[in-house]
Amino acid sequence: MGFVLIEGGNEFIAGMAAADERAMALAGGRAAPIRIIPAAAAPDHNDRQAGANGVAWFQSLGADDVRSVPVVDRASADQPKLARELESARFVFMLGGFTRYLADTLSFTRVWESMRTVHRSGGVIGGSSAGAMVLCEHYFDPVSGSVQPGLNLLPGCCVLPHHNRFGKNWAPALERMLPGTPLLGIDEETGLLNDGPAGEWTVYGKGAVTVYKPSGKAVLHHGQRLALPLAAKDDS
Repeated sequence: MGFVLIEGGNEFIAGMAAADERAMALAGGRAAPIRIIPAAAAPDHNDRQAGANGVAWFQSLGADDVRSVPVVDRASADQPKLARELESARFVFMLGGFTRYLADTLSFTRVWESMRTVHRSGGVIGGSSAGAMVLCEHYFDPVSGSVQPGLNLLPGCCVLPHHNRFGKNWAPALERMLPGTPLLGIDEETGLLNDGPAGEWTVYGKGAVTVYKPSGKAVLHHGQRLALPLAAKDDS
């Protein structure tokens, strides 16, 4: 089984270097193939620029093989050629944007199955903001004010991105809608990666991770680790 990196937003800037460099190392280092999925930025026609920003960012961290793959809708997410390219990656990263669009684009597609294959083979699946939200069993759709089913790579949890700005405002409603489910409030320029020796999650970045549980709330900062009753799902 591989690794999962979930970030709270404001990807591709200095505050995310520690998390992204650690994910690159786990994926195999500078030569590891990194592929970016820009689908969440497609509804406002920003997918090409956002993908290019991601390529430039990972190159600035020393990556030798990084590309934005034009997965922007369900048709492209089912293209065998794109699915094969993603399956050969060691680190697949989904940037932020429109959460429900991203989930609907990827669910039950060849590309998503390729991403699961990458994870099963020991690679890294990552996402920021919307990209992190859809990896969980549940995500909050602020447009409808409802909880929606995610891609469920991380069962039994829900991410609140941009927690230091507006994500914290979702917590009271989500605690009612998802009783007993751990809520992971992740600040901007902050990531959470399951790279601990026993699968614990490590906080990276300049902000905090706030964990909401029925037993209470915990706040953790860079370098601190937490154990959660969740593990990446393997349906093989």
